[in-house]
Amino acid sequence: MERLKGDKRRTPSSRAWLARQINDPYVARAKREGFRSRAAYKLGEIDDKFHLLKPGARVVDLGAAPGGWSEIAARRVGPGGRVVALDILEMKPIAGVDFLQLDFLDAAAPERLKEKLGSRADVVLSDMAANATGHRQTDHLRIMALAEAAALFAREVLAPGGSFLCKVLQGGTEAKLLAELKRDFATVKHVKPPASRADSAELYLLAKGFRAG
Repeated sequence: MERLKGDKRRTPSSRAWLARQINDPYVARAKREGFRSRAAYKLGEIDDKFHLLKPGARVVDLGAAPGGWSEIAARRVGPGGRVVALDILEMKPIAGVDFLQLDFLDAAAPERLKEKLGSRADVVLSDMAANATGHRQTDHLRIMALAEAAALFAREVLAPGGSFLCKVLQGGTEAKLLAELKRDFATVKHVKPPASRADSAELYLLAKGFRAG
């Protein structure tokens, strides 16, 4: 394991995070292959199994910065597809990706997105996570609130038969969201790709076959 310089000046949690980053094979692979973040491999592994990002597909990436998921999406849908990334933060340009610096919670966001995309979306992606407070229950509630908001946005912009993929955390407050997704999509399941750290509580909810109503 690689040692950290100045290790004694850092908090235990900071040391643990840095050690994971430095010794994480996905971090090294992302640098080697030119991706903006290790998160790119999570989407790539999920897509390898469930085939969301078909050539020519229209994809929306919510909370996209720094752009790891958008990079994967653009490569897989190809020049005949469209990828629109949304974030309140700035994001450096990515070939094949249109960027809207916009809060997806804004009431006008769904219509602005559909104008940019030129139609409804085939896939809505969300790898968003609220800033951690260190309080497990609070962090869980905050990320689930984001997931619920992303699901509402997806219903506004998805075409019939479309798919929705979002990050959640393991815990007991998912029942309402699961019930709503099962009502509006043909299939709903939890997935945990290999690139998601085994000791992490993160999971992904995958809903396919949107029933536009």
